[in-house]
Amino acid sequence: MDWREDMLASRDLNDREKQGYGFLLSWYETWRISRRLQPNLQSARQFWRQEVLAKDRKQWQLEQWAQAVRWYLQWLDICARQGWATVSLAEKVRDAVERTGARRGLALKTRQGYGSWAARFAAWAGVRKRVTNPEYARDWLGQLVSQSRVSYATQKQALNALVFLYRDVCGMEEVDLGVKLRKTPKRIPVVLDMNELMKLIEKLEPIYRLPAQLQYGAGLRVSELVNLRIKDVDTERRQLTVRAGKGDKDRVTVVPAQLVESIELNKKRARLLYEEDRRNKSPGVFLPGALMRKMPKAGERWAWFWLFPARDLSKDPDSGIIRRHCLHPAVYSRALQRAALAAGIEKRVTSHVLRHCFATHLLESGCDLRTIQELLGHGDVRTTEIYTHVAKGANGCGVRSPFDDW
Repeated sequence: MDWREDMLASRDLNDREKQGYGFLLSWYETWRISRRLQPNLQSARQFWRQEVLAKDRKQWQLEQWAQAVRWYLQWLDICARQGWATVSLAEKVRDAVERTGARRGLALKTRQGYGSWAARFAAWAGVRKRVTNPEYARDWLGQLVSQSRVSYATQKQALNALVFLYRDVCGMEEVDLGVKLRKTPKRIPVVLDMNELMKLIEKLEPIYRLPAQLQYGAGLRVSELVNLRIKDVDTERRQLTVRAGKGDKDRVTVVPAQLVESIELNKKRARLLYEEDRRNKSPGVFLPGALMRKMPKAGERWAWFWLFPARDLSKDPDSGIIRRHCLHPAVYSRALQRAALAAGIEKRVTSHVLRHCFATHLLESGCDLRTIQELLGHGDVRTTEIYTHVAKGANGCGVRSPFDDW
């Protein structure tokens, strides 16, 4: 069942109410699906607190939207009594894409990204007949490129998601959506100076301080940081190995000498959690790719344990197994944002800013671009060259302002 069809067919609502209800409920559906929440009173209350009440609204809006939510909850109740399914078309398309992606061996983030874009397209298309018609996909992608003005990488991901939908889910042999993507200019990265960086790290909660120091000190992406295993960090040689980084590439980067002692202490704390899991006979940690089949017991070995393990066990999104996962990147990123606010840093601070700082500070100290490219794992040195635009001093290809000569 689809609430839109029932709402449009309702004789109890006038055209203005249908328009207002449709706006609010479409908003709620998009929000709910993006967070993978079920349609119920609890998610509706959460949506109301986080989205509707997040800004000042006019009284007539609140009254109309409250009526819309009540109508929707009554509709859910009727569907439940009649035994009708209430899964939306967008959710069906998303789930189909993610299931197919899992069978094809796509990475979890790739499956979720494809599923999210496919769901957005399905919500725009509205009905199954349009979803399975590439003509509508072409129109939607065209609007995404020309009107939404999203980045070139985002355009490519949306296009790839719909090609996957038609080729792998719908079984079409030839898929040519014929959309010309629009190149977007590269943005200058945000970089902190050393004083700002030290203030940020000082304001971090102790549990997140070492991860931030290591991310900056080794130039890691946040996914590379949280997925580090005990075996990946060699404090004797001061080398860190990134396994299956972006593009499924391995690389070696540096471990700061000042962090060796902290890393060893962190290993001792992680060892306590590891031994607790072994005493409780918890399943071993997640293993990537085909390693789970080749070495089914490796996840129970210390070498494969997380360098930054989560404090509690949680459900594996793929297998449903309750096991210990690594530090969640979103939890870590929110901690950085809290620290930046507390430190009074007047820049937009994300976890990736630490990686930008690593590259820029190396460039400013005289390190050559080719070495920085290898440490960062960039496939093309042109990607690394963006840091020449924010580096200071002659070594960073910067210039001295003539005002300083006065």
